[in-house]
Amino acid sequence: MSDAEQNKPERSLAAKWTRRGFIGAGVLTGGALVIGVAVRTGNPIGKLKPIVAPGDGEALVNSWVKIDADNIVTAIVPHCEMGQGANSTIAQMLADEMDVSWDNVRVMDAPADGNYVSQHAARMFVGPGTLPDKPNAVGFMEPTYDGLFTQVAKLASAYITGGSSSVRATGQNGMRIAGAAAREMLVAAAAKEWGVPAGEITTADGVLTHGSSGKTATYASLAAAAAEQELPNAPRIKSVDEYKLMGTAAPRKDIPLKVDGSAMFGVDGGPAGENLRYAAVKAPPVVGSSVASIDASTAKGMGGVLQILNMGDFVAVVADSYWQAQQALNTIKTTYTETEIDDLDSEQMFANYAAALDEAGESGGSSKADYGDASDAFANAAKKVEAEYRVPFLAHATMEPMNCTAWVRDGKCDIWTGTQVPLMSRDGAAEGAGVSADNVTMHTVFLGGGFGRRLTPEYANQAARLAKATGYPIKMLWSREEDTAQDFYRPADISRFTGGLDENGKLVSWNNIHCTDDEPAEAPLVEFYDIPNVAIRGAEVEPPLRLGAWRSVAHSQHGFFVESFVDELAHEAGKDPVEFRRELLANSPRHLAVLNGAAKMADWGSELPEGHGRGIAIARSFGSIVAEVAEVDMTGDKPRVVKIYCCVDAGFAMNPDGLAAQMESGIVYGLTAALYDEITIKNGAVEQSNFHDYHMMRMDDAPEIAVQIINGAPDNLGGAGEPGLPPAAAAVTNAIFAANGQRIRELPIAKHFA
Repeated sequence: MSDAEQNKPERSLAAKWTRRGFIGAGVLTGGALVIGVAVRTGNPIGKLKPIVAPGDGEALVNSWVKIDADNIVTAIVPHCEMGQGANSTIAQMLADEMDVSWDNVRVMDAPADGNYVSQHAARMFVGPGTLPDKPNAVGFMEPTYDGLFTQVAKLASAYITGGSSSVRATGQNGMRIAGAAAREMLVAAAAKEWGVPAGEITTADGVLTHGSSGKTATYASLAAAAAEQELPNAPRIKSVDEYKLMGTAAPRKDIPLKVDGSAMFGVDGGPAGENLRYAAVKAPPVVGSSVASIDASTAKGMGGVLQILNMGDFVAVVADSYWQAQQALNTIKTTYTETEIDDLDSEQMFANYAAALDEAGESGGSSKADYGDASDAFANAAKKVEAEYRVPFLAHATMEPMNCTAWVRDGKCDIWTGTQVPLMSRDGAAEGAGVSADNVTMHTVFLGGGFGRRLTPEYANQAARLAKATGYPIKMLWSREEDTAQDFYRPADISRFTGGLDENGKLVSWNNIHCTDDEPAEAPLVEFYDIPNVAIRGAEVEPPLRLGAWRSVAHSQHGFFVESFVDELAHEAGKDPVEFRRELLANSPRHLAVLNGAAKMADWGSELPEGHGRGIAIARSFGSIVAEVAEVDMTGDKPRVVKIYCCVDAGFAMNPDGLAAQMESGIVYGLTAALYDEITIKNGAVEQSNFHDYHMMRMDDAPEIAVQIINGAPDNLGGAGEPGLPPAAAAVTNAIFAANGQRIRELPIAKHFA
């Protein structure tokens, strides 16, 4: 047995859902001002670790803000750019608070060295009740919370992009504070040098001005003096009427690089001028299995093949090119160890799920919400409505398959990979290379799609193991087939509902039980609807596939489940679907405004062409409220989604174009899954392999999308990357029912029109 086999890790390294860190105290090093917000009031960050920066005389430390000699402000962002534009929006928030021109702002990815974690995101996910009502509303517990959640984030290697948290956590509670603190420190420095009151100094476009004396100075000229000023504990942040950049469509900083082709993605990365080799890999098709034997007799004689490795949990071919490696890998005959699920298929799995629901019955399972008296209300209801819904496993299908380049030498490891968790990928590579995490250097690249898939570090671990075993710098790429078969999938689920209507058609009781654990826990809840008696429960099941975060996570299932059932209840009550929801949202004014906004956009109630139907759905996820109306044409042999009207309240749109783009993206992603996609199992393994049997929505199938934004709570920001998805499926299936009376309770829709 090879060293690679003996030292193999567990098959997967699950992502840890934890978050970020702090903004360090201001210092001056080599002429560059580095400013931030301390972990605790009066608590210096200690000895600062210099980090490589792009300009002469610059030094970067535990901080989000840097000013260089050319008056350029750099925002050091602890998030990954995967097309969502969040990094630019975060920098936009910082620049507005600092009063600097957008043209003089740069965005830099924070290095994955363990220092850049954000306690703001940690607090949002682990302790949301500890967040202040406003970004600078500092209470007496604030220093303790800051210190506590900084340590939580550090221990969890939490430098993470996910949960639609970038703008609403790091941006709102970190970058804005950092920018405001930097501005106050610069003003204090100017006041001291000029001998004038700080209140008489104004700032604009990176310049300080004292009106009565006519004195002016650039931020850069006072950088050194500003670094010596006391760090503000709670700097004043702007009110909405003072915003200049926030709330505007400032151009994204990453777009020019992507237009001119200079943007580097994971597949582009690697050591320049080195003896780079390529690896293709294949893991066992059934979870829990390992490689028993391989017959590589054909592969050994193929051109360009350098090494063939049985790594125990996968087989790899290393060659002079990826094509040569993959073609050789395709010829290898592999046997695998047996597992308990070798005979399992999707039909049996869903039967097992249904049995778990049957066993839980009307009152069993783990409680997720319980208020009022649902059982008594059902006993007195005028009408009882029941329905069951199913959704399949889903893959992420990122346009750039999983890949990582690793170079192991002299007790150190370098990796180039697109990841949503740089520190966790660093840790995974360190384990694979057999070095300490401090000896792993992460080279930041853009992500060719994430959607939750790049929250696991197993592919970085694989590449590092191969680089160590072969002695080459290795660029490892997964084929599309491997990417589809070895995903961390969105869970399949069955959800059963019972609703009770009184004699006036009012919803008085709601009982729901479904199979999977929910991330986030709020996903199945319906507290925004005025339902007096609610019971929501979960039945325990054992999924046969690896599960992972998928765009909008459990909201993707429950958005379909809940809003489909609400539509069925409206029909049974003899009420218009919008009017039925309006009655339920009487005590939720923001939800009601969004619902009315979408209905007005779609001209709800107006006449449609024959064979067309409209459907509506609303969901709250990641702090944002989204309602969508779908118009569907049913005159052909399959549904065609003609138009989607989307109304969103994310609290405040820091970049309206960015928010609208993310709504559109989430809708297209959600429609793709709703219309076409499912991952099915046969003999314990995934059946789908590529885009011929796991379809993506093409441009000619995409509907026209209209987005309206409501700024309903400027101090309470919601997310953007995920909330556009949850209402999409139900809006379409409800529209199909409106068009022809066909109720779709199982996704994907395509299986009903084969």
